Amino acid sequence: MLRDLFSPFRYKPILDNSGSNESPLSRNKKPKVKNQQQTLKRLWRYLAVHRIHLILVIAMVIISSVLSLLGPFLAGKSIDHYIVTKESKGILKLLAGLAVIYLFTSVTLFLQNYWMVGIAQNTVSKMRNDLFNHLHKLPIPFFDKRQHGELMSRVTNDIENVSSTLNSSVIQVISSILILIGTISVMLYLSPLLTLLTLIIIPLMYTGMKWITKRTGRLFKIQQRNLGDLNGFIEETISGQRIVKTFSQEKKVIDEFISKNSKLKGAGFWASAYSGFIPKLMNGLNNLSFTVIAAVGGWLAYKGHISIGTIVIFAEYSRQFTRPLNDLANQFNTVLSAIAGAERVFDILDEEEEANDEKNMYDFPYVDGRVEFCEVSFSYEEEGKTISDISFAVSPGETVALVGATGAGKTTIINLLSRFYDADEGSILIDGKEIKKIKREDLRKHMGFVLQDSYLFQGTIRENIRYGRLEASDEEVERAAKLANAHSFIMKTPGQYDTVLKQDGSGISQGQKQLLSIARAILADPSILILDEATSSIDTITELKIQEALQRLMEGRTSFVIAHRLNTIQKADQIIVLSDGQIIERGSHHELLSQKGYYLGLFNSQLRKI
Repeated sequence: MLRDLFSPFRYKPILDNSGSNESPLSRNKKPKVKNQQQTLKRLWRYLAVHRIHLILVIAMVIISSVLSLLGPFLAGKSIDHYIVTKESKGILKLLAGLAVIYLFTSVTLFLQNYWMVGIAQNTVSKMRNDLFNHLHKLPIPFFDKRQHGELMSRVTNDIENVSSTLNSSVIQVISSILILIGTISVMLYLSPLLTLLTLIIIPLMYTGMKWITKRTGRLFKIQQRNLGDLNGFIEETISGQRIVKTFSQEKKVIDEFISKNSKLKGAGFWASAYSGFIPKLMNGLNNLSFTVIAAVGGWLAYKGHISIGTIVIFAEYSRQFTRPLNDLANQFNTVLSAIAGAERVFDILDEEEEANDEKNMYDFPYVDGRVEFCEVSFSYEEEGKTISDISFAVSPGETVALVGATGAGKTTIINLLSRFYDADEGSILIDGKEIKKIKREDLRKHMGFVLQDSYLFQGTIRENIRYGRLEASDEEVERAAKLANAHSFIMKTPGQYDTVLKQDGSGISQGQKQLLSIARAILADPSILILDEATSSIDTITELKIQEALQRLMEGRTSFVIAHRLNTIQKADQIIVLSDGQIIERGSHHELLSQKGYYLGLFNSQLRKI
């Protein structure tokens, strides 16, 4: 149980993404501010799980606050009772008492910090888990419209901002409030007049704080937004570094980085500049309060209304009175920054998940592979259809090739079949069942994908192949690699199947990545296969290996092939020619050539290029 408890000088501020150099403080239109109270309530739901530890933390804070108030009080009283009367024994007792007080204060401070760090780390760990889990429940359109680096910033920077605040600010705020209440209570007991004089600084403090925080709250939000924008740009630029260098665009991306970095610097400068006024304001008011107490207290002592010890207590308490106010003011800016980060996290958590599958879904344990599109229409945007009235049928085991210019709707058909998007009109059937009545997990379990850009994860070659079916044995993994013509190159690598690949498979060729992707698909043993330009940008020898592997993979499976090189699809059972989102021709290779239409012209143009 115990273990469980236990240099802005020459710079123009660029504060947002509008391209304007104007400070947002000078604009009349204020940015939209979200409900901070609602954000705090949601944070409390995470913290409330640790109620017992929070109670213990608060108890330690109360004890340490009381002890910190007791020290100056005893010191002041000792002046009147021991120093003035010159009782040396009393002074020794006082020193012993103060030693005990400060020892216990140290113990309580350690415990409250120890427990609070545990609460903070568990809380942000749960938030990070929730956010990452939620990201996997969001639909593909969400990721298509967001910068990946900006999303990474929310998972890392924004949550870390919340973590640092919980680690320190929560205890500081509670302690400051308790010390403030205790200080005022003792001061009223000793001298209501001096207490009243001390409280005069509160209206001045409130006015100054209101003026400062009115500006810093907005600026911290802009800072967090600009930080996410910069992270997104960095991630995008690093991922596309080969393209940057290929087109000699280094100067362009550097200039854009400087612009985005300047915006972040501008927001950080103004937020820090205005929040930096707070300690200066508090110190000035603290000195003013101390001066008033010293002057009035000295006069009252001279008149015999209060003792010298009381003045000493008040002088110390006046500093203790302004110190928690100063701490609260400083922590207020930190809390605002954390709230801004938490809001960005909750923004993602509030994104609508991929539509939940209905309860009365079809069981889909086995798939023959018959696919039907019935008058299907779809658009990515509200205006203009991407595909319109698409209808065709595919028998089990058939190979269908989708052909057409870029933007004709080939990839859209695949996205609808795999339910990355849902059709606006019409229906899509697999084995006579409407796919909207099939759970996405069950549907995609029977599909295999070999895409143009093969993505491999950081890990061993064996782990990347096994990604197709996690329970597969080592023998099944190697058998799939042999069928995919990948075994020979794998055995030439230093660690063979245990060779560790870097992120995205860097270190091996594009053709080898494709062979591993085919092995992964073979291991998954899908009923419906989707090939999206699987042999593009591959040398002739490797292409032959890939084509041979693909033929093995396609045997007995319903296959959809997107291809621009028509020589790779001549054996397809049917070829569907798309233009502007509609089917304009359909048939086998020889049937389409005999029609002497669009397909024949496309085929002849590719022959001439050869």
